[in-house]
Amino acid sequence: MYYLFKDLFFPPVTEADEEGVLAIGGDLSSERLQLAYKSGIFPWFNEGDPILWWAPNPRMVLFFDELVISKSMRKILNKKMFQVTYNKNFKAVISNCQQIKRDGQNGTWISNEMIEAYCKLNEKGFAKSVEVWQDDVLVGGLYGIDLGHVFCGESMFSKVSNASKVAFIALVNYLKEENYKLLDCQVYNPHLESLGCREIDRDDFMSILKSE
Repeated sequence: MYYLFKDLFFPPVTEADEEGVLAIGGDLSSERLQLAYKSGIFPWFNEGDPILWWAPNPRMVLFFDELVISKSMRKILNKKMFQVTYNKNFKAVISNCQQIKRDGQNGTWISNEMIEAYCKLNEKGFAKSVEVWQDDVLVGGLYGIDLGHVFCGESMFSKVSNASKVAFIALVNYLKEENYKLLDCQVYNPHLESLGCREIDRDDFMSILKSE
């Protein structure tokens, strides 16, 4: 494992350990975060712990043509129960992602320090959000890092049933229309798999990431 200091540097992703941890330390400056995502690396750590930088193998991704929308979900979309906006209230989305309770999780990895860092990235046009509204109330959304050809999803939340799925599907449709190549979902979870995401080899992911 590499230890990072003030120098703006990351080792090759091939140096990550079996769990996917590549480096420890450094900071959450906008410059370091931008370099990380462009290099196939992302931060993930508990509040109060040192910053951990990850480059897992395999990598969870979605190829847009493989998106799975269930019949029940199609009915919800057709009813137009929700309104979707893009990048209208980034801070509200990331704050809700921090506060939402998740099954099997104690607390959250989205610290106040992370919120501040990603809000700065949003101001620079590097981090973006999708908001889902119902009767003018924010009920769901997601945020991530926009690399121009790959979108790196970070977290999503839902206050009513299916709101986060609506955000996810809306994002995928937008990325497909804009000719993005991939939605990066980082690590496996069964909810993402149900939407059509799958794991691919890290080398394959890096090839797509580098093919701007």
